[in-house]
Amino acid sequence: MKSPKPAAHGVKRYTGLMDWIMTVDHKKIAILYLWAGGLFFGIGGIEALLIRWQLIKPMNDFVDAQTFNELITMHGTTMIFLGVMPIIFALMNAVIPLQIGARDVAFPFLNALGFWTFLFGGLLLNLSWMMGGAPDAGWTSYTPLSGTAYSGTHGVDFYTIGLQIAGLGTLIGGINFLATIITMRAPGMSFMRMPMFAWTTFITSAIILFAFPAITVGLVLLTFDRILGANFFVPGGGGSPVLWQHIFWIFGHPEVYILILPAFGIISEVIPTFARKRLFGYSSMVFATILIAFLGFMVWAHHMFTTGLGPVANALFAVSTMLIAVPTGIKIFNWLFTLWGGSVRFATPNLFASGFIPTFTMGGVTGVMLASAPADFQFHDTYFVVAHFHYVIVGGLVMGLFAGLHYWWPKMFGRMLSETLGKWTFWTFITGFHLTFFVQHFLGLMGMQRRVFTYLPNQHFDLLNLVSTIGAGLMGAGMLLFLANVWITSRKPMDAGGDPWEDGRTLEWSIPSPPPEYNFKQTPLVRGLDAFWKEKMAGNKGMTPAEPIGSIHMPSATPLPFIMSVGIFIAGLGFMFSRDQFVSGFVSFLFNNYIVTALGLLITFGAMLVRSLYDDHGWHIEPEELEGR
Repeated sequence: MKSPKPAAHGVKRYTGLMDWIMTVDHKKIAILYLWAGGLFFGIGGIEALLIRWQLIKPMNDFVDAQTFNELITMHGTTMIFLGVMPIIFALMNAVIPLQIGARDVAFPFLNALGFWTFLFGGLLLNLSWMMGGAPDAGWTSYTPLSGTAYSGTHGVDFYTIGLQIAGLGTLIGGINFLATIITMRAPGMSFMRMPMFAWTTFITSAIILFAFPAITVGLVLLTFDRILGANFFVPGGGGSPVLWQHIFWIFGHPEVYILILPAFGIISEVIPTFARKRLFGYSSMVFATILIAFLGFMVWAHHMFTTGLGPVANALFAVSTMLIAVPTGIKIFNWLFTLWGGSVRFATPNLFASGFIPTFTMGGVTGVMLASAPADFQFHDTYFVVAHFHYVIVGGLVMGLFAGLHYWWPKMFGRMLSETLGKWTFWTFITGFHLTFFVQHFLGLMGMQRRVFTYLPNQHFDLLNLVSTIGAGLMGAGMLLFLANVWITSRKPMDAGGDPWEDGRTLEWSIPSPPPEYNFKQTPLVRGLDAFWKEKMAGNKGMTPAEPIGSIHMPSATPLPFIMSVGIFIAGLGFMFSRDQFVSGFVSFLFNNYIVTALGLLITFGAMLVRSLYDDHGWHIEPEELEGR
């Protein structure tokens, strides 16, 4: 496809690094999210391997207790907030506008701002390794461990401020996708004709809207406790450490569904494509997803059964937790019924999707076990909980993300990943996963506590920890195979067709791969569920247009989101070190008088002012430029 001349657009074009810094194109922002998520996922994976190496044998001295605490804190925090979340947002950005027949997201500027604030928040958190020590209070940062009495370095400050900045990006993204799905669906695409991935993105975004303000409040209060000497969580000053747990888990349990629901959506796209069947029980899948989101806000205290809430609270939260198994079970049976009797093809995406089902089910079963308060008293601080959590997040979410990446890679990049390497990735990763975490159930049942940096010999822990560490190495090898696949594929020409799997059912497969910058030359007319499949079954080669070819409005590239995020980053660093004394008196003056903080805020608000005063109308691609494309 021949690109139009830059002059014909009447818009300035950028190349190289500036193109990526300035872009507001959802497809390029998807790639930025993907590479940033891959970076942080790699960092979190290295931290996990270091944790497992420390536990490979009894009384190991590979790392000391303090470093181990930092590793488990940063591994959990990085993977949950900075590793998997951006990869989810990468797939949302790449796919959702295409699936609903839109030319972009509702707010392209905010889309870019969401990415850059996420990135700078993540970088700020990881700077802690080089600036005085990483956070060491666990990924949940329970008080009083996260207070100044037990975490005297700036580690937890990096945690609180870094996550506030990164969380702002996630909240912006959630609001943007809500607005996009509500207002920008193609003609004929009612809510009950939306693909399941669009539905799970919509519901996930709604959960983000309600859950992230809770953790933001908690992080602000903890920041005030640590930097300004407040007493929200300090018992000696009238505060309550258990209050932090309530605030954290009111966010933390919905966060599990923020992570897993998009994976449910991916599986619901992949399985029908490779079974050549419509998704079984579409309506029940939609309502089950809504019910999961609703119940997800009503179960947070099952993380707190051991804090002494009392039998009434424990019973209520146990029952509500067990109820979530019902809509989740509906989904699992619907996926199985979709596969049943289909012309199933086990390409790499479907291998990961099919492997997801039993693996996630195992995680769900142990979750029901943990929902029983008396049983939870025994399981709570053991490796049984570690195994359960990883079966849900790694066996569920990461397997789902692998399925989605292999499935939509040709749509995003115009190149098919190698099926041979993809299958090697699957078998290596899933074998390593089960070796790593299946045995941890038994470690927990035998009494091995989590968050301990070593253990005594002759407690029957030795062999199972060795097996677990070998499995972690295999998972790492699976990741390396995936990276090799990406590298080899990137050297090939862009020759993927618009519908490279040949059985695509939704709108994204009706346009070229990768999509043009305007997505759809003409907005498609949707005539039913699985809109593209319906047109193919009617003998049409593409979608029926809902409009004639006309001028297409495009948003202008801008550096303002990047500049605003840099300002927030500087302000966060300035506030964090506002009470420190430096060797240089001048540097102390700048930080202690909040000058650095003010400078960062000035940059951010200055960019906001420019955005407000300069009315950028964007640019247009005219019909004559679209002819022949």
